[in-house]
Amino acid sequence: MVEVGSNLIRSRVHRALSRPSLLMGADRELVLVTALAAVILIFVVLTWYAALFGIAIWVVTVAALRAMAKADPLMRRVYIRHISYKTFYRATSSPWRRY
Repeated sequence: MVEVGSNLIRSRVHRALSRPSLLMGADRELVLVTALAAVILIFVVLTWYAALFGIAIWVVTVAALRAMAKADPLMRRVYIRHISYKTFYRATSSPWRRY
């Protein structure tokens, strides 16, 4: 009699290969883009009010991005794929079918 489970080979999958790339608990690219926008605002205007406003906007944006990543770490990619879909797909056998 042959045991089914005894012939399986086990291999380790490291966490770094399967986890999403996050920075400060949010999507890495979005955090860096918002930081760049805040820094540009601060250095273009060059006032204390602009510096405080830029930092405040960045902190609020990072908090919102962290909440988004907590719900779904891949939400940005899912949304980009979602907006690329059409609103209506006709029930045809092929997209190249003549009507």
